[in-house]
Amino acid sequence: MSAFSAPLALAGCRGDLSALDPAGPFAAAIADLWWLMLAGAAVIFVVVLGLFLLILFRPGSGRRVSPSRWIWIGGVAFPLVTLVALVGHGLMRGEYILSSRAGDPLEVEAHGSMWRWDFRYAGGTRSSEGVLHIPAGRTIVVTATSDDVIHSFWAPRLGGKIDAIPGHAAKVRIRADRPGVYGGVCSEYCGTGHEGMFFEVRAHPPEEYEAVLAGLEQEGAR
Repeated sequence: MSAFSAPLALAGCRGDLSALDPAGPFAAAIADLWWLMLAGAAVIFVVVLGLFLLILFRPGSGRRVSPSRWIWIGGVAFPLVTLVALVGHGLMRGEYILSSRAGDPLEVEAHGSMWRWDFRYAGGTRSSEGVLHIPAGRTIVVTATSDDVIHSFWAPRLGGKIDAIPGHAAKVRIRADRPGVYGGVCSEYCGTGHEGMFFEVRAHPPEEYEAVLAGLEQEGAR
């Protein structure tokens, strides 16, 4: 990769739907895991490439190590240590994302249907279509549901994704560190209208959130 193409490649890591441009702690945990796995893969690649070049340009240099040692070190010990470290870190990140209850979590419901998202607040008394309103700086527990096919709720810059499965309620935690508008998408193919099943997450200043909720449509008033 040249010095000119590197900035272009890095620019692709940012954007409204980029999981590598986190705007909250749960998305940051996922991005950190991705970068760690990329770094681990790069190290492995460099090591393997280095051994290949060594043997290519210095034939016979590998004979100083016995075949059994090559197998135990390169085929067992090295992959085992690497995989245990990556899996262990991944499990810890996953536990943090799924179990963190820092602060006072706010419960909202995301209902997926072909091909839109409806959101319900305050025990189902308020609702909005296509836009999820949340307070910035507060953990939000999103319960994803569906009554037709499997959809998948995902706001990449705010947290992980979760499938909305008919007859099942699944939960995911998201959080925005600062006010703003963040993109969301259905990440599970759900039919001919799937490509347009986007939504927005609007994070409001905490002191304005109650007023925003009061201005939403009352459930059942449609």
